[in-house]
Amino acid sequence: MTGTLYLVPAPLDFGCATQSPLTDSMPQHTLSRAAGLRHWICENAKSTRAYLKRVGESHPLCAPIQEMQLQELPREVHKKGDHQGGFDAKPLLAATLQGHDIGLVSEAGMPAIADPGSSVVRAAHELGVRVVPLVGPVSLLLALAASGLNGQNFAFVGYVPSDPAERVKRIKELESLALKTGQTQLFIETPYRNTALLQSLLQTLQTNTRLATSSGLTLESAATHSQTVKHWKHSGWALDNATPTVFSIGR
Repeated sequence: MTGTLYLVPAPLDFGCATQSPLTDSMPQHTLSRAAGLRHWICENAKSTRAYLKRVGESHPLCAPIQEMQLQELPREVHKKGDHQGGFDAKPLLAATLQGHDIGLVSEAGMPAIADPGSSVVRAAHELGVRVVPLVGPVSLLLALAASGLNGQNFAFVGYVPSDPAERVKRIKELESLALKTGQTQLFIETPYRNTALLQSLLQTLQTNTRLATSSGLTLESAATHSQTVKHWKHSGWALDNATPTVFSIGR
């Protein structure tokens, strides 16, 4: 009997100044399952231990955190991603072939969705290991639902370029696609570039294009704004450079 690979969501408050109780955004079943896992594949062992400590505050852990087996994904996977293939994650799943369950966790939200982890899921399928996604917060879907934009036809396009000229070019491409097809375009940015990206969007997008931002999702301070660019320019809304934000454009 092989073990199971559980895709364990993490709260969306990673890196935020404040945190909400896990039970505000995570189902009891997910927390209970996480508390019962000894083996983990993660982005960062330190932040995963901090997450497990929070889990243990409401659900007793099956073992002391220092005795758990935590394997980190390679640094190049963090930098370049693993959604296109090329990284063999099978060795990370050796414990499942010995009958142990493994949890896959990212820094925030659902692993393998806008975060590394898809290589691990692919490897599990190739090895015949059962894959079970657990219920928890997914920032992209929460932001889309709150935006008022087209939720029947949408695309997540990852990060836009940090180079100003390339960023403007990409914004125009995404806007053209959104206005032509009606497909909502969702993207994210490293929080410290939030303000720069918002300025580029307001300077580049057409006045009647709808722009939405969702910041600090699941926190008490969560805020979603969705209006035409023309309205944005007169609203006085702003973003800080510390809070994770999802951006969306459409018609």
